[in-house]
Amino acid sequence: MKNETFDEAHVLHQLRHFLPSQLALKDFVHHNSLHAYQHKPFFEAIFEAKATFGIQVTFNVNEYRNLFHQGRIRPAIIDWIVTREKGEEQLEAWKQKMLNKKYEHPYDPRMGRLRAQRKVHYKIDVDNFVHPLLFRIVASYLDQGIALWHFPFEDKGLLEAVRTLEANSFTSFFQSARVRKWLQHGDLSIPFLLNILVGNERYYDNYIYDQQFSHKGWSGIIAAIEGTPDTLLYRKKIAHKDFILLELLLEIDVMDSQLGNHWKPLATFINTPPVDYWSEYTPTEGEQVLQLWQQAFEWDYYDHVLAGLQFVSQSQRVADRSHASFQAIFCVDDREDSFRRHIEAVDPDCETYGAPGFFGAAFYFQPFGGKFYEKNAPVAIQPRHLIKEIDVKGVHKGKEGFHAKASHTPLKGFLLSLSMGLWAPVRLLTDLFRPRMKDDIADAFAHMNLDGKLLIENTDPSLQENGLQIGYTVAEMADVVYGILSGIGLNSYFAPIVYIVAHGSSSANNPHHGAHDCGACSGRPGAVNARVFAFMANHAKVREILAVRGLLIPEEVQFVGAMHDTASDELAFYDEHLLTPEHALLHQQYVELFENSLDLNAKERARRFASININRDIKHVRKAIKHRSVSYFEPRPELGHGTNALCYIGGREKIKGLFLDRRAFLQSYDYRKDPSGEVLAKVLEPLPGVCGGINLEYYFSRMDIEKMGAGTKLPHNVVGLIGVVNSSDGDLRPGLPLQMIENHDPVRLMMMIEHQPEIVMGIIQSTAAMAEWFDNEWIH
Repeated sequence: MKNETFDEAHVLHQLRHFLPSQLALKDFVHHNSLHAYQHKPFFEAIFEAKATFGIQVTFNVNEYRNLFHQGRIRPAIIDWIVTREKGEEQLEAWKQKMLNKKYEHPYDPRMGRLRAQRKVHYKIDVDNFVHPLLFRIVASYLDQGIALWHFPFEDKGLLEAVRTLEANSFTSFFQSARVRKWLQHGDLSIPFLLNILVGNERYYDNYIYDQQFSHKGWSGIIAAIEGTPDTLLYRKKIAHKDFILLELLLEIDVMDSQLGNHWKPLATFINTPPVDYWSEYTPTEGEQVLQLWQQAFEWDYYDHVLAGLQFVSQSQRVADRSHASFQAIFCVDDREDSFRRHIEAVDPDCETYGAPGFFGAAFYFQPFGGKFYEKNAPVAIQPRHLIKEIDVKGVHKGKEGFHAKASHTPLKGFLLSLSMGLWAPVRLLTDLFRPRMKDDIADAFAHMNLDGKLLIENTDPSLQENGLQIGYTVAEMADVVYGILSGIGLNSYFAPIVYIVAHGSSSANNPHHGAHDCGACSGRPGAVNARVFAFMANHAKVREILAVRGLLIPEEVQFVGAMHDTASDELAFYDEHLLTPEHALLHQQYVELFENSLDLNAKERARRFASININRDIKHVRKAIKHRSVSYFEPRPELGHGTNALCYIGGREKIKGLFLDRRAFLQSYDYRKDPSGEVLAKVLEPLPGVCGGINLEYYFSRMDIEKMGAGTKLPHNVVGLIGVVNSSDGDLRPGLPLQMIENHDPVRLMMMIEHQPEIVMGIIQSTAAMAEWFDNEWIH
């Protein structure tokens, strides 16, 4: 039963809970798009969300039937699923419903019904008048550097800034005299304005929900900024309540200007009781059929994977780890699956491992000359350390004409526009036919200077900047190295060279490029983390501490930081000059091996790109892959995590050589060295949120590209450097664009963990947050 009185605090809490929680573009990190429902079983949750918001949460029945006729859902799997869910006696009846019965798909979401009545009675769409102006005001207020001027009085907060601007301007955002009067009065409240628009307190909360979810992108980012102000580099004081007040004022202004005194509160025309938007929902028979189809679609794939895993693990011999040629630790990222496989095929004597891409070193990073700190750590971790880049040679000068401050002055700006304008068509044609890396392209390797020095070691813990310790003490470095190496099971038999390979992604025309970088580094390239970890592991005093703790790294072993650009398939190494002469010779051999592996990796990726002929010479294919990453007209520089479906936590020998088609997150772990599961608990802790979050954002964006995804990226414009919109006046688009998910099979993540079942289940059940991922089947 709905409350009869309006509880403003509760409504604002519910909005923060259910609105999209995607942060600004610079911190684009994947998450469960329906995180607010995660406390409920998966299918119960998604069908309730469908009823409330009108979103598509599965394929339609005809799409599943087409998959069945294509052989992608086998009859035996259907029999197994139906028997498991409905019982053997109901098998034939439900199979007939799945295969033959016709179902209607009515569209009548709970959200939006109340405010829709205003269109019926007044034949006016208030949102068409309000949204363009509202979005322009808030976009200007939150702007992070696109505008030449700051929003006036922005230090006062959104509503107070608008109020002060109105009091000091000859023109106004408002036409209604009473709205201008209320604004200047200064003690506005949401119930007061709702009384004017709605009139009956029973409907107030429904009206606010309808209003805010009519532009969930802007509402979501404002709620996120209020709760996480550091998502903006240029901080802005903003409260979701002020945003709602401003919108209510604009709505009353439109009603007054369009209808004068000839309008009444909305509740005047409503005789039905308010709807409880968050009440439980009972799935229809048609939705139960869709649930069976989705489960069959998922388990048909899982069955193939588990069969392959069983075959490989039974036929695989345990490798002799005492004579590895080299070792390489990669991020768990699914795009590194194929690269690792090709490296191991080119050199069967090497070993590869997987670990979270921040490599245990959670910190803020300040590039040389940079004004702001960049978070190179998982979103859930609040770093306490700062790594600074110092002594950089060849500093980026901003060579493009539009970087010049003179272009912002009337006379020089006019002259530069004319001269650059004459040159622009020539350059455009050159860029189209001969793509190359330039200053205005998001270059993953530009995140940190290849030859710059980093301030990593801290010999005085009191050395701090803005509350952050500059660098790590020796003891802290030892903790980081021990945590990663023991977690992946690499605590003996070290090869002469151990590579720490981070990843990033370059693209020329992609506002979502942060979604292609490392999620464990808050959507940034992980090169700094790889380089920092290598420094720590090479430190003599760190190794002395590790030896006391039982992790002995021979003196001759050297760690080398590197980064793999997953879009261009290029690899860069850091601090190569520190290698001994003997290791430098070995390194040159391994560089050639890595290059051959990158060729093979590029060719495997190219089979999904229609513009590349994979039958041509492999070097030509690799070159074409590179061109995609720097081409202005290429909407798919890479396909990101498209097709992700698996997460494997265990020894490499169980899956080495198994073709997982770049669909698996791979975390190394050796259960034999961790009988109690103490290490596994630490290894497993971040993976549901990271890998499950990626999987579910792809799932929901694929199922409903318009309401849960960002639509096609082709008409996207970046607004204020915080988000994207279609055209100029639209809502912010949370979720993923079409070009990232169009090849994705929406199946939930299957996580495979190598240990005794009772140990694994004990860890999963140790915290409610961990348990709900698995108990409610958001992850299998």
